[in-house]
Amino acid sequence: MSIQPLQAAIASTKAVLAAVTPDQLGQDTPCASWKVSDLVNHLVGAQYFFIAALEGQPPSGPTDYASGDFKAAFDEGAAACVAAFSAEGALGRTLKLPFGDMPAAAWAGLAAVDTFVHGWDLAKSTGQSTDLAPELAAGLLAASRQMIQAGFRGDDGKAPFGAERTAPDGASTADQLAAFLGREV
Repeated sequence: MSIQPLQAAIASTKAVLAAVTPDQLGQDTPCASWKVSDLVNHLVGAQYFFIAALEGQPPSGPTDYASGDFKAAFDEGAAACVAAFSAEGALGRTLKLPFGDMPAAAWAGLAAVDTFVHGWDLAKSTGQSTDLAPELAAGLLAASRQMIQAGFRGDDGKAPFGAERTAPDGASTADQLAAFLGREV
């Protein structure tokens, strides 16, 4: 068991986040109910959400990371997330989540997918390349195809993933992953 995919997803998203400017925070995103500021808040807050679930704690309330130094906030949250998953025995646990029990190693995989695809959303929203980390994207796509069932799909804001979409011919692997997870590519 390895947290390497999570670390790679964090690195990819950090690179995208580094190019986001405060004047872009009001722009629309592929997540219909979110602006770039909401996406930034989710990206940072999710790092702490993953830690809370790993440690059997309730998630904290929403925080407006986008109104401050959101790049530093992401770095801090991501470092804490990696440290939590790297702790001795962490990946061997079984977590009690609202939707059922899940091995911590699978939770780390879900954290990698969430971090990576929301980095894709951010790139798409801010006019950056969405051809992100092809090898990582291929691994996350393969894992997502195995793990994500129809019951996890639905309307924006009501289900974790939208209906699968078709990526155009020649789409990058990251674009294919985004389409699989319900994004219009």
